[in-house]
Amino acid sequence: MVVVISLLVPSFVSAQQISKEEMLFLTPLWKGERFDDGRPKVPDDILKRMRLVTHDEAWAVMKNAGYKYQYADGWQTINPDSILIGRAVTATFMPGRPDIHDAIDARGKAEGKKGQNSWPVDLLVKGDVYVVDQFGIHNGGPTIGDNVGNAIYAKSGNGIVYDGAIRDIAGLREIGGFTSYFNSYHPSHHNQPGDLNTMLIGINKPTRIRQVTVMAGDVVLGRDGAVTFIPAHLAEQVVITSEIVRLRDMFGHERLRAGVYTAGQIDTRWSEEIERDFSKWLNDHIDELPVPREQIQEILKKRTW
Repeated sequence: MVVVISLLVPSFVSAQQISKEEMLFLTPLWKGERFDDGRPKVPDDILKRMRLVTHDEAWAVMKNAGYKYQYADGWQTINPDSILIGRAVTATFMPGRPDIHDAIDARGKAEGKKGQNSWPVDLLVKGDVYVVDQFGIHNGGPTIGDNVGNAIYAKSGNGIVYDGAIRDIAGLREIGGFTSYFNSYHPSHHNQPGDLNTMLIGINKPTRIRQVTVMAGDVVLGRDGAVTFIPAHLAEQVVITSEIVRLRDMFGHERLRAGVYTAGQIDTRWSEEIERDFSKWLNDHIDELPVPREQIQEILKKRTW
């Protein structure tokens, strides 16, 4: 009887982490590979190709799909001229409350864990981006300094998106590839003696970054001072659309400079003649274009001109 009861009780969720069942429930549109905990695993190839995607291109695809609030700007940055790409691992902190904090802490300690700010970091793997809702707290808010930052970079090879203040900014800047977006800098740290001001409420649960709802497994696109969070099931569509737009722009600009077409012809719905010319141009320049050959071949297969 004891065995039967244990099978009917939901499995214990480790230290604030979302259960696999809940992860699957909240990401039903993702049909691809997943991590062991159920988090969507957008392929590395898509992440690589995402590096050339602009916010405008990603926003247009998501807006058309009904996702209008996936963009956040107004950040301070580390490595502002670099691009941040990866799969989101989310953490949600809230203002500290002793009874809740202590209950959470006791559960973590029973699993051999130490400071709550390190629990999500332990889950990171290469290609992840640590995305944190630290509820914008400034003085007394930082949960990330150069020690935790080095741990994050060692595990993920990436930086962070952090809705709050960080500390040790000089040390973080010394981590070469730690491209990051954050609200502010303050030399203090969270939960100083006698001042319980933060607690970890959730890992890989839906979290809020500015006006964006971020889900674990979303693709993080950080560039040009802003961050776009792309739902996993839309990532490939965003990349393919971006590649087509990029190629059409290259073709259009080249033909305009050569005087083959007028601006009015290019800056509107193309005629069948221009579409046929575009297909021929793709085929003629297939090994010279900034889109993989195999992707151009796929585009040509689907074209009727």
